[in-house]
Amino acid sequence: MSSPRNNLGLARAMRKAPAFHETILWKLLRDRRLAHLKFRRQVPLGRYIADFLCLEHRIIVEADGPLHDPAKDAERDAWLSGQGFVVLRFPNATVLASPGLVLTAILDAVNSSAAPSSVGSADTFSREGRRESGGGFT
Repeated sequence: MSSPRNNLGLARAMRKAPAFHETILWKLLRDRRLAHLKFRRQVPLGRYIADFLCLEHRIIVEADGPLHDPAKDAERDAWLSGQGFVVLRFPNATVLASPGLVLTAILDAVNSSAAPSSVGSADTFSREGRRESGGGFT
């Protein structure tokens, strides 16, 4: 990823031309539609850009396409976790096929944000929506 200074322009460009699955997820999260939670999209954080961020609960939601590199994602997630964020990753197929499952998982993370140990620092979800703490997808 580029420097933090360059990320602001990149985040703005990504907001203007979002990926298809991010558009679907944004329609569900915007305007406090999910439990009155305030989400922002394409938010620069250090040298990274979070797809969606609920700052109040320090939760980042990522819609992962086929080009994600598990090693780079793990490095990114470790840095974000070190900054106090919980990262939730969903494969694009899950966002498209099971949006209710995605929203339920986000609400579970919000409800667990008072007890950080109950939600992994970087949870991923299989296509079936099963939580898998740690690394890549099944």
